Amino acid sequence: MKKIGILFLMSFFVFAGSNLFSQKLKSGNLSVLKGQKVINLQFDYSKMKVGKYDSEEEYIKNATADRNKKKDGAGDAWAVKWRSDQTERYPPAFTESFNNKADACNLEVKENATDALYTMIVHTEFLEQGVEAIVGSKASEVDLRIDIVESKAPEKVIATIENSGKGSTTRMSVGGAPVSKETYDAGLRVSQAYESAGKSLGKFICKELK
Repeated sequence: MKKIGILFLMSFFVFAGSNLFSQKLKSGNLSVLKGQKVINLQFDYSKMKVGKYDSEEEYIKNATADRNKKKDGAGDAWAVKWRSDQTERYPPAFTESFNNKADACNLEVKENATDALYTMIVHTEFLEQGVEAIVGSKASEVDLRIDIVESKAPEKVIATIENSGKGSTTRMSVGGAPVSKETYDAGLRVSQAYESAGKSLGKFICKELK
């Protein structure tokens, strides 16, 4: 019985920290990337849906108002952080994990790589922040469309990859009680989804280039 209990607890920890992403080459091919060392990297959130909201603007408007009702100015401060996470947290998380895996095929993505022949545009089409609660949790989730384009002619899409899945829940818990209060940071949970996306995409592209 003791061994069964230990195995159950270990499996619970693994499940809480698991993540699963899938990739699909929707169109084109990636052969042009063979021999390239650096790919320019851009992020686009302009057509992103958030949770139950069909547009990011609608989500921000409602979320800001709700927070301001509870505490004056809290919603406005939250909105600033929401925007800053899109440049300060998500891209670095994606980039580092992608490059760690793409190093296997001598490939690197970098923002503002103006000399790169090709650009990778990461379009976030759907974002679910996930939930951390005393009882239960829901992992963050992102659906991405990855366009590989010519840097000097971005209208020329060389290939499109669909990349979607869930990040890990950020906690290690027993009975739903989180160990660290940092797990309540939605930005951290979303960052982990982008980290997982970058990792899986780096592996996928290297596999395609073999």
